[in-house]
Amino acid sequence: MPTTSNQFAPTFPIEWLHFEGLQLYQPTLALMQERAKAIRQDGAKEAVWALEHHPIYTGGTSAKHDDLLAPGSVPTLRVGRGGQWTWHGPGQRVVYVMLDLSIRGQDVRALIDRLEGWIIASLSIFGVSCQRRDGSPGIWVYTGKGSSGLEKIAAIGLRISRWVSWHGIAINLNPNLAAFDAIVPCGVTDGGVTSLSKLGVLAKMNDLDKVLKEQFLLFFSSTQQPTTLAN
Repeated sequence: MPTTSNQFAPTFPIEWLHFEGLQLYQPTLALMQERAKAIRQDGAKEAVWALEHHPIYTGGTSAKHDDLLAPGSVPTLRVGRGGQWTWHGPGQRVVYVMLDLSIRGQDVRALIDRLEGWIIASLSIFGVSCQRRDGSPGIWVYTGKGSSGLEKIAAIGLRISRWVSWHGIAINLNPNLAAFDAIVPCGVTDGGVTSLSKLGVLAKMNDLDKVLKEQFLLFFSSTQQPTTLAN
């Protein structure tokens, strides 16, 4: 069982847990699946989990074998979320979002829009201007590099089970970006991968967590219907 801290729980209407230390992927996946089931079947509280994983490459339902280039000794695992290959590891904030869409509107596209808006709003607090990109999920920053001029700073991969979401988002704070060289990240070949640190932001993980928590309720209220999306 991972060690957690519920430091935000007293005032936060959705259970927000911070997992201390690096977490193994598969045990965390099992816990998340159990929680999603409990929300669906037993009326458990919705949850947001913030953590870092031990290094691993995970492939979503659209992952192509040829896009796994040279993982070396790093574990690989195909999982049931949407999306293609990505990397998780130290310096990357992973946030798993378990929400009951049966009371929030059964609209997966609206959920993804809100997750994207949440990331964009949060990173703007650090002075980073981000954008969506048609046909390429995730959040992007214009750096002028590569054929598209865009580099990816955050990924989104979800699974919906009987209208409860699980899996979530991953934001690159200060990971070793060379880890992404072993895959075609999310199947995209005309854009690179960046991080807050690479963009000159000297924030710590706790700083990012604080902003994410503060911005969350602008997009996911405690009422049955979330607030209006920001542009």
